[in-house]
Amino acid sequence: MRSIHIKASREYDVLVERGLLDRAGEFLSKVSAPGMAAVVSDETVFALYGERTVRALEKAGYRVCAFTFPAGEESKNLSSIAAMLEAFAQFGLTRTDFAVAFGGGVTGDMAGFAAASYLRGIPFVQIPTSLLAQVDSSVGGKTGVDLPQGKNLVGAFWQPRLVLIDPDTLTTLPPRYFADGMGEVVKYGCIRSRALFDSLRDGQAWERLEDIIYQCVDIKRQVVENDERDKGERMILNFGHTLGHSLEKAYHFQGPSHGEAVGVGMVRIVRASEAAGFTARGTADEIVSVLQAYGLPVSDPISDQILAAGAVNDKKSLNGKLNLVLLKEIGRCAVVPISQADLLPLLEGRLSL
Repeated sequence: MRSIHIKASREYDVLVERGLLDRAGEFLSKVSAPGMAAVVSDETVFALYGERTVRALEKAGYRVCAFTFPAGEESKNLSSIAAMLEAFAQFGLTRTDFAVAFGGGVTGDMAGFAAASYLRGIPFVQIPTSLLAQVDSSVGGKTGVDLPQGKNLVGAFWQPRLVLIDPDTLTTLPPRYFADGMGEVVKYGCIRSRALFDSLRDGQAWERLEDIIYQCVDIKRQVVENDERDKGERMILNFGHTLGHSLEKAYHFQGPSHGEAVGVGMVRIVRASEAAGFTARGTADEIVSVLQAYGLPVSDPISDQILAAGAVNDKKSLNGKLNLVLLKEIGRCAVVPISQADLLPLLEGRLSL
């Protein structure tokens, strides 16, 4: 078993091992005395693994209740949170009980936000079942939901008590959503690790999955420990996300998946920063090659004008400026403030940096 200790405002461990799901209760009992566990999951994941998870928790002495919702980003809204909170109240959860976020990134974001809100905060644990959640969203304490105006505009910083990662749950992941997670893996290589990036070139990440998950989580650990509240260094984790989130919004969250949108966002911002003289020439082509090795899109017909307009509500905006994450080269990045009015000229190749 591989373990990473996160030294955030609430310290916790991230455990990575195949077959870990069936031992979930054993490890949860080390951070929480047996009581009630509210498992939050989408209907697809719960149908696949719900019985096993409930059985593992009950074996350790927990009383288990479950809340499920329709799978997909469309469920990530305040109405779903209201229903979840009402379910917690009906279950009779107390501050000594906890929620279990069991699923992908949407589930983790929603369950974490509900846990942060219910009774002004109850413990929760993450058991991520998608690659995107395992390498990224389950770690770091960001929780929340979308508004029509943009992604993740309502939420809280609420660290889990424990993260259990079982790569075996990825065997039932549809190929598109495995590729979706690879978009975030490529991001980590771009911002912090040339070695990780180069290891992805052969398109065979599946063969080295546990090591890749560990590397990504360890990079995120370093960043979160330095900047838990996203006021400085943690912004680098949003590389490709300013345009990616805008792209998702342009399709009303029913077009590209998150990882697909981030991949397109990375390519478009790097082509722009290359043209502006900030990024080493050829960097975008390298990223395109790796994304294509995992079947990810590298372009989209949505115009620069629409993407720039959609970035106005970006969470990294401050006093009329966007904090863009730009690459110097693969493995090196910087946060560059530009005015919101300059984003479109940058994307159109009319701005030098």
